[in-house]
Amino acid sequence: MDYSTLLIEEQDGVTTVTVSRPPARNALSGQVLGELEHFLSTVLVGPAPAGIILTGAPGPAFIAGADIREMAAMTPAEGERFGMLGQRVTRLLEEVPCPVVACVDGYALGGGCEMVLACDFAYATRRSVFGQPEVVLGLIPGFGGCVRLQRLVGPAVARELIYTGRHVDAPEAQRLGLVNALFEDRDEMLTAARAVLRRIAGNSATAVSLAKAAVNASGGTTVAAGLAVELDAFREAFTTDDMREGTAAFLAKRRPAFPSSTLRGSTLLGETREPLLHD
Repeated sequence: MDYSTLLIEEQDGVTTVTVSRPPARNALSGQVLGELEHFLSTVLVGPAPAGIILTGAPGPAFIAGADIREMAAMTPAEGERFGMLGQRVTRLLEEVPCPVVACVDGYALGGGCEMVLACDFAYATRRSVFGQPEVVLGLIPGFGGCVRLQRLVGPAVARELIYTGRHVDAPEAQRLGLVNALFEDRDEMLTAARAVLRRIAGNSATAVSLAKAAVNASGGTTVAAGLAVELDAFREAFTTDDMREGTAAFLAKRRPAFPSSTLRGSTLLGETREPLLHD
């Protein structure tokens, strides 16, 4: 499908999805969200890439937020449908079986910050700014921010950020756990994201998918409920060819050739895998 507001690029098995509405600072309109929903739905049912990078077109913002011009004219019923669409997109970011990395360069506010929260982890440039400023508009986060932010930074910090609507700079975002690593510029960040996704792709895609599902399903539950989720996924791993290949390769002191790996047969598997270094 040809998208009007998304750019889709493939490189070394990694798919980069760029939200591209430069005049609107990449704001999340109904059309953007609909196209994201369509793309992520195809990933969910089709062969998954090694990983996905979610970013915004170059400019002052990663995703400046939801489209305020659209929201200003919405009725309560239309607002509910808009929120449901945003929530479906953020759920899909969690449900696709491959890792999704948000690459933030500039403002990630409101709905933009909520997209980051739904990704597996985030990288950012040092100029980036995060926040949930919906209360300034008489709104609240509606794409999952009230739920996911507290799971990441804790309830008290999440309340303070949501109630005040204040902006968080990149160093504070990293300290709070919103961001894994900071980079000097966009190119350095994207290069690092592709490298980490290629590294992940050299592992068992089945095991990574099971781990992602277990982490997401156990978040916010009791320890007992979380352990039950983990145990189900652990047992499932024992049914896979990847588990047999991985353990056999370890015992034979050779590199595994995982049947599910998206990089199986690629020259990337022959690369020396150095430890990943972050800020």
